[in-house]
Amino acid sequence: MIRSMTGFGTAERETAAGRVRVEIKTVNHDTFRVSFRLPPSLEMAEPQIRDWLRPYIHRGQIHYALKVEPVEVPAGTTLRLDEDRVREYIGLLGTLKERFGLPGDVDVAMLSRYHDIIIRSDEDAPEVDLEVVREATEEAARGVVALREEEGRRLEADLLERLEAIEESLAVVAERAPVRLIEERDRLRAAIAELAGGVGVDEDRLAREIAYLAEKWDISEELVRLQSHIALFRETLALDAAEPVGKRLRFVSQEMLREANTIGSKANDVTIQHRVISIKNEIDRLREQIENVE
Repeated sequence: MIRSMTGFGTAERETAAGRVRVEIKTVNHDTFRVSFRLPPSLEMAEPQIRDWLRPYIHRGQIHYALKVEPVEVPAGTTLRLDEDRVREYIGLLGTLKERFGLPGDVDVAMLSRYHDIIIRSDEDAPEVDLEVVREATEEAARGVVALREEEGRRLEADLLERLEAIEESLAVVAERAPVRLIEERDRLRAAIAELAGGVGVDEDRLAREIAYLAEKWDISEELVRLQSHIALFRETLALDAAEPVGKRLRFVSQEMLREANTIGSKANDVTIQHRVISIKNEIDRLREQIENVE
């Protein structure tokens, strides 16, 4: 079974520092890549979080967000404004508005969404335990994996359907390939007889011409290789979901397209060429779907 690279997972923990919420979203990407949105106090934990994610997610763009909703501020605790950070936010939001022509103004309601502009002055304020972050991260990652596997089952069903369509067209091509040689032999015989005006046809010469065409139009090796690639594609789909196979499937599909192109170039037959077009269309659909396989 394969996994998709699209997934989502969340997890929450109640702590002395407040409610810790982890959100993980994943989308297509060739490598393992993580973008973080963390509270300033936890930015140094990025390398650890990345290590916690690796056993669960092997490939894809990962958007990781960790929010801490603080508990009610105890009596006697004073708060102060981080004015430098406020100025930075105002400048960035002003640039965003000007550069993209966006409506609206920067006001208190907007800035209040950025909790890091208000700083607690008490030195004994509880900090978020990294072990809690790890537990929430792994729970959210398991949710991502569950969704990626569910989507993977749908992807696999679609890919198998495409393979069956390719095999149906290949069966027609394999049946038609020898027939076109017989038809060409008969066409040549009739053309030579007409040109000869009743003079006997040199059967040896005709046999040599047919043998030359048979060698030139021979697609038996391409058919065998394409069937072999299809078998390998199926075997790869059946591997353990924990093993990333997207890049391997992409390579196999490229080889399938190479063989289909060669068959088309040797076809010299309308029926075969039409079937090759159908095969290439299905391979293109395979390749589109593979882009979302881990």
